[in-house]
Amino acid sequence: MKIRQLGTNGPKVSALGLGCMGLSFGYGPAVEKSEAIKLIRQAYEIGITFFDTAEIYGPFTNEELVGEALAPIRDHVVIATKFGFDTENPSALNSRPEHIREAVEGSLKRLRVDAIDLLYQHRVDPTVPIEEVAETVKELIREGKVKHFGLSEASANTIRRAHAIQPVAAVQSEYSIWWREPETKIFPVLEELGISFVPFSPLGRGFLTGKIKDDATFGKSDFRSGVPRFSPENIRANQALVDFLQQVADQKNVSPAQIALAWILTQKPWIVPIPGTTKPERLIENTGAVSVELSTEELTDIERTAGQIEILGHRYSEGSERMVDR
Repeated sequence: MKIRQLGTNGPKVSALGLGCMGLSFGYGPAVEKSEAIKLIRQAYEIGITFFDTAEIYGPFTNEELVGEALAPIRDHVVIATKFGFDTENPSALNSRPEHIREAVEGSLKRLRVDAIDLLYQHRVDPTVPIEEVAETVKELIREGKVKHFGLSEASANTIRRAHAIQPVAAVQSEYSIWWREPETKIFPVLEELGISFVPFSPLGRGFLTGKIKDDATFGKSDFRSGVPRFSPENIRANQALVDFLQQVADQKNVSPAQIALAWILTQKPWIVPIPGTTKPERLIENTGAVSVELSTEELTDIERTAGQIEILGHRYSEGSERMVDR
């Protein structure tokens, strides 16, 4: 496993992390606890040292799972979690200083740690100045309860304002070959300030694996059921991108998922994707992407061809879209 650093002074982590949300929440029924723990520990055994969770995943159950799974190897891993939603009303945001402190105390207990390695604001709260949020996290770092500060789905302006109060180690947002807005909206400021980027959904919420077809159905507990990009007609239209990735993958004797992840890893040395999975075989497949080499010619071909494919459908439901800071 290759190693990358989060931010100028942040921790060194595996070049590929593990997004743990789907083990408990968001993509259908939770994985049976013992199997989920086994998968998280297997991830560490094959080289992954960066694990991502949040208090809202469940709520709370995912942090508890991650805490139990990683307790025996706590000193060898980096755990990221998030605050920012009102856990009693998940459709509302709450980044008031008192809630941040309450969230951190809960996360410390559930994760079984003395300090949170990387603490993200999950979504920017328009009712609380980002300077106030950053100052609260700065105090928590001073108190030894948090080590590094992060933001999620934040705009360039918000990143600058936060970083001026407390250095930001990483920004987490969606990014993949079928959602590239961060390249123009936030990459320049990240590079300027020495902030790393942690893409979630680097496999397009499973679409870029080639396993989702236009007859796919999603249960009520799978949030993709309300995402426009996963309507049958949009899946059908967007299949052209997956077909192209499959062609590239076939030429290199790898999978479309590995091409999609390898492509992200080549974009910047300060990017650390966190694909999630519930299946051990997919975990191994995803990790194998670190060893996939893409030549300059192949990257140029991917850039040219993918750029000609129009992707249809919003990536979020209307309610979730309103929470993205632009």
